[in-house]
Amino acid sequence: MQNGRAAAINDIAISEVQGGILPEADLDALAETLMQSVALGASIGFILPFGFVQAQAFWQKLLPAFERGEKRLLVAREAGKIIGTVQLVVDQPANGAHRGDVVKLMVHPQGRRKGVAKKLMDAVEALAHREGKTLLVLDTVTGSPAQTLYENQGFTLSGVIPQYAMSTGGVLESTSVMFKVLD
Repeated sequence: MQNGRAAAINDIAISEVQGGILPEADLDALAETLMQSVALGASIGFILPFGFVQAQAFWQKLLPAFERGEKRLLVAREAGKIIGTVQLVVDQPANGAHRGDVVKLMVHPQGRRKGVAKKLMDAVEALAHREGKTLLVLDTVTGSPAQTLYENQGFTLSGVIPQYAMSTGGVLESTSVMFKVLD
């Protein structure tokens, strides 16, 4: 018999958005996830105040990169609704074609504590393998729960950059640069 957490993980479907085409409801769900993540303090490039219109504009701006295949977008759905997302930057310069950058991992508050982030990270690693990537890199707030997640996913700390990014509350925070060599 499965426990509640395992059952919840199995109810989460991960898929890739193909060709940068997203229905309006999905764009709205992505914007809501971004807005809620920023409101809860996620260090993903935005500071408060930050609202739904800004979040929609962020996703609209990225659609051409998804369409061109420069960035790949994975989404987690529960009961058909997007509750999490992560991106893989696959378009790299010639000397970094073996590398993929993991960016903007976020989970809507309604999707938290269900294993969504882990499932998205497993899926982004599988996508990187299919794309022929042998190295993944990312950065995150030093000492954050996200850093622990990445360490548990097999990422290694490369170094810490002090005062790298401003938190949503306006405080400069250190960033941990991490990597994972893929088998």
